[in-house]
Amino acid sequence: MRRLFEPRLVNDAFGDPGLYVDFHDERRALLFDLGDITVLPPRKLMRLSHVFVTHTHMDHFSGFDHLLRVVLGRKAAIELFGGPGFIASVEHKLRAYTWNVVHRYEIGLALDVREIGMDGIGRRARFSSRTAFEREGYAPFEPTGDILHEEATFRLRGRFVDHDVPCLSFLIEEKARLKVDKLRLTQLGLGTGPWLRELKHAVLSGAPQTDPIEVQWRDASGVHAVTREVAELRDVILDVVPGQRIGYVTDLRYTDANVQTLAQLLADVDLLFIESVFLDQDSAQAARKNHLTAHQAGLIARRVGARAVVPFHFSPRYDGRPAELIAQVQAAWSGADRQAD
Repeated sequence: MRRLFEPRLVNDAFGDPGLYVDFHDERRALLFDLGDITVLPPRKLMRLSHVFVTHTHMDHFSGFDHLLRVVLGRKAAIELFGGPGFIASVEHKLRAYTWNVVHRYEIGLALDVREIGMDGIGRRARFSSRTAFEREGYAPFEPTGDILHEEATFRLRGRFVDHDVPCLSFLIEEKARLKVDKLRLTQLGLGTGPWLRELKHAVLSGAPQTDPIEVQWRDASGVHAVTREVAELRDVILDVVPGQRIGYVTDLRYTDANVQTLAQLLADVDLLFIESVFLDQDSAQAARKNHLTAHQAGLIARRVGARAVVPFHFSPRYDGRPAELIAQVQAAWSGADRQAD
């Protein structure tokens, strides 16, 4: 059964941090961090519905300008999330340019910017090309615990870790997935199509049994369309299976408090993307830079019970030596380093 998400690092392990999460069967994607994103073609940037920024150090935020240039006049809206001061950071970026003609563009761009404070309170502002990106205040939004965003098929969680500045770590989790009984579909005389996604959403969200579903499909005989109620269709659902969970962790000190925070956020994560900046023999440098060593990243992956781990954000001092960093992560994650002792 195909997963909802297809995650991949934006750059190689030595490049700016960033994770692009594409959606199967939907023309949309999510982006984590906004460093150098020039490797992403415009068609991929146009798919973005949400961008989540860990913190506004240059290698995590300088790509905002490139994203803006690509989508301006071509896309209607994007939501951006960040930590303390994020709204002001976006506003300062926008105020650096002159906007005397953008209100004439046929497609106006609205940026819905959401900021999560250390107090857990969410703040929200809107910037529209129709008004030369003047800041418009919104009512505060209220995260539910560490849930920063939620939709019918997935939720996005975030918690702060310490990098000498607050830095968000993220977990994107697909909600329970529904497997389709194709034999039952055949018995009902129906074919597969996008309508199945609508039915799955209805079942997962507890929609009324009498809600209509427009069933449309195409086969060798042509195009077909009928209307059925949720109650008539729910039996095509065979199984409920757990959804995929993906963690994105970058820029943090190796401290008990940070490890505990990640253990709470990422317990039993399926796939963990985690920074592994320095080799363990350079742990003093890692501490000075407020980053992890590869060994420490592997220890965190083991502590949270990650089923798979992808290290990234390697220091350029190890150019040509990525295998050493990967090996240290793998050894600590698997426990092989302890067996060697």
